[in-house]
Amino acid sequence: MRIDIRGDKMKVTESIKSYIEEKLGKLDRYFESPEEIKGYVVVRVRNGKEIIEVTVPTQKFTLRAEEAHADLYAAIDLVSDKLERQIRKNKTRLKKQFKDVLKNVMLNEEVEEENNNGIVKRKHVELKPISEEEAVLQMELLDHDFYFFKNNDTDQISVLYKRKDGSYGIIAGD
Repeated sequence: MRIDIRGDKMKVTESIKSYIEEKLGKLDRYFESPEEIKGYVVVRVRNGKEIIEVTVPTQKFTLRAEEAHADLYAAIDLVSDKLERQIRKNKTRLKKQFKDVLKNVMLNEEVEEENNNGIVKRKHVELKPISEEEAVLQMELLDHDFYFFKNNDTDQISVLYKRKDGSYGIIAGD
């Protein structure tokens, strides 16, 4: 996997880059063509904690994990383990879901800004119709509490969300 590492308002040293590449390189064994996959890593400091955010978009699915720790190397270990757990946990579902090539929601634009109404980040997404089951899988792989998608059964824009009891809910609009 090719890894794009950048620091957000901080410098990422060569030793940190090589440690990230070493840890995330272990994920290559889970991909058929790891040389075609590009992972994106953002390292930042907030409130005295080192934060690492990793996003690995593929043609079939997107993996995402974020970890914060006082020690950056510990955060790297945690995020690497988290991504590996996500892959192992969903391995059979991924094999079943993505026998053919499926292009999912692609992040086209991500803009960070500060304005008067408190919105600090905007994302533009291109919606491809997917099933509710695929939306659940994507939400779990991204490690989010909600997922925005176009339902291919109802042709409606929908939001899948995780309820407090661990089950899922869907909000659909006309």
